Amino acid sequence: MSNANANANKKLGWIGTGRMGYEMAARLGRAGCDVLAWNRTQTKAEPLVKYGVKIAERLTALAERDIVFTMVSTAEDLEALLTGPQGLLSHPHSRPRIIVDCSSISIQASAELRRALRQQNIEFLAAPVSGNAKVIKAGKLSVVCSGPKPVFDECQEFLGIFGAGGVSYVSDGELARIAKICHNVFLGVVTQSLAEITVLAEKAGLPRHAFLNFMNNSVMGSVFTRYKTPAFVNLDFKVTFTPQLLRKDMDLGLEAGRHFQVPMPLASVTRELVQAQLGNGYADQDFSALLLMQAKASGVELQPENVPVTDGLD
Repeated sequence: MSNANANANKKLGWIGTGRMGYEMAARLGRAGCDVLAWNRTQTKAEPLVKYGVKIAERLTALAERDIVFTMVSTAEDLEALLTGPQGLLSHPHSRPRIIVDCSSISIQASAELRRALRQQNIEFLAAPVSGNAKVIKAGKLSVVCSGPKPVFDECQEFLGIFGAGGVSYVSDGELARIAKICHNVFLGVVTQSLAEITVLAEKAGLPRHAFLNFMNNSVMGSVFTRYKTPAFVNLDFKVTFTPQLLRKDMDLGLEAGRHFQVPMPLASVTRELVQAQLGNGYADQDFSALLLMQAKASGVELQPENVPVTDGLD
């Protein structure tokens, strides 16, 4: 029997239907997968029904699923939801065979969880993702995985449904975690750098949309700079990724830098600028509102340019 045929009858569980988890579970549902989803606030999960996803009233109902995916904010959340007193594994009789975690947590937390699950004969795949809800809808979310290769092989078909932008396997163990941590540290540093040069161009008299159009068409342009151009031009900082979550990931990166004896001066400064962003009341805006902090520090009062610009995802 082929892997695809074998997977056709697998029962999937999904824990966490926030901005990211909702769209990922929705793609599995639209693809015809048998998905049972649970979220701490059930009303946030209920709209998934229109995509064929079933909603669990109790977290332990997911213990009877073959593969359970998790997408939560912190390692503490993940541990509580899996191994806590009221967690998934508190079910007295059933256990999923595989847990696939798509969250961003530290190498150490991932390794500890892997050991705890192994003691209960549960396989564990680290599968953090890169992107946000709009990226998922555009079919460009990417996934990086580490864990036992046979487990990855079994899960790859499902990962490819929501990770249509690409699914990478890097190794056994926890190296997917360091890949995601490095990615998000770079995300913070690049965004701060983009904010600095955009404000410099504006203060010199160059409209933001004109400068960013030039940047995006140059060798320095990227999927990311194009994606953030509408926010920078029109000052629409609707949340795709919160400053709190970026600060958490910057802290994970700096912790890894200390552990591996790697100096990270740019990451250190960026982390403090994200902290300043939070302290200045931008917690409810997207992390890319770093642009507003940079403008304030530069004596520039930004106004929306109200120019139609593409984010490059369509």
